[in-house]
Amino acid sequence: MPNNKRKNQGNKNKEVTMKPSNEKDTPIQDYEDDDIEEMQEADFKKLIRTLRSSQKQILELHKSLMDKIENLSRENEILRRNQNETKQLVQQETVIVTEVKNSIDQMKNTIESLTNRMGEAEERISDLEDREQKRIQSDQRKEEEIRNLKHIVGNLQDTIKKPNIRVLGVPEGMEREKGLEGLFSEILAENFPGLEKDREILVQEAHRTPNKHDQKRSSPPHVVIKLSTVKHKEKILKCAREKRQITLRGSPIRLTADFSSETLQARREWRDIAQVLRENNCQPRILYPAKLSFVNEGEIKTFHSKQKLKEFVATRPALQKMLKDVLHTETKKHGHQYERR
Repeated sequence: MPNNKRKNQGNKNKEVTMKPSNEKDTPIQDYEDDDIEEMQEADFKKLIRTLRSSQKQILELHKSLMDKIENLSRENEILRRNQNETKQLVQQETVIVTEVKNSIDQMKNTIESLTNRMGEAEERISDLEDREQKRIQSDQRKEEEIRNLKHIVGNLQDTIKKPNIRVLGVPEGMEREKGLEGLFSEILAENFPGLEKDREILVQEAHRTPNKHDQKRSSPPHVVIKLSTVKHKEKILKCAREKRQITLRGSPIRLTADFSSETLQARREWRDIAQVLRENNCQPRILYPAKLSFVNEGEIKTFHSKQKLKEFVATRPALQKMLKDVLHTETKKHGHQYERR
């Protein structure tokens, strides 16, 4: 009976052992020594295979774990190196940031210094500009005063010279026999017989003018005759304008009023304009001391400055066309003179 029980237990164990169809899913069972003795040979072999398979799985698992550990070690080493490199970079960046901060501080100090210097320079420039402006204003006032003084002196000279007649073209030496007063009486007798007998015409003074402007000029110095009254001077010059051709011993001479150098220059500036007006039958005349007079559209117009003439010409298209070139030339001349100044 005991043998039959063991057999039955063996069969039960056999049935239990034979149930699993897949060896990988078969769990490892704990076997007692008595159970191992009662195992059949096939069961025993199966157990060995299961153990070997488990051993293989354990080895593979161990290898896998070792590989993971090795990978983790490498990654850890890389992380450690990266940390070191990061620390070095952080240190370098800290040094760079410190240097940049120092540079910025230096730049701020430099900029502040330059700003202060620029402020001082601007103050100096402003002060110099103020001084220059004052100097310019002072120079302008002086120039205006000089112009006013020249104008006053010119007016005084013109007033003093108002009774004078200037004789042009008298050769030097002719006055040796009769003197300049005698030559003037000869001019009156040769050209204006009626005036020569007028005993009210008296010569107070006569002299030659030195040629200050051009020492190389071939024309003889002018003769200045000072009469007793302005009325006699105007009478003689009127007769000269009517006769037009004045001579002395057959040689042509000219009789003109005597003016200051400033007035003479002002009268000369009208010459080109007067010539154009004369060519167009406008009957121009240069009046005392330096005014231009001419006939336009049946009316006599008189101008004491070119600016007033330009303003009037702008309202007369025909006159503007007539004087366009000469006025433009005069404007260019004054522009060049201003640049030279």
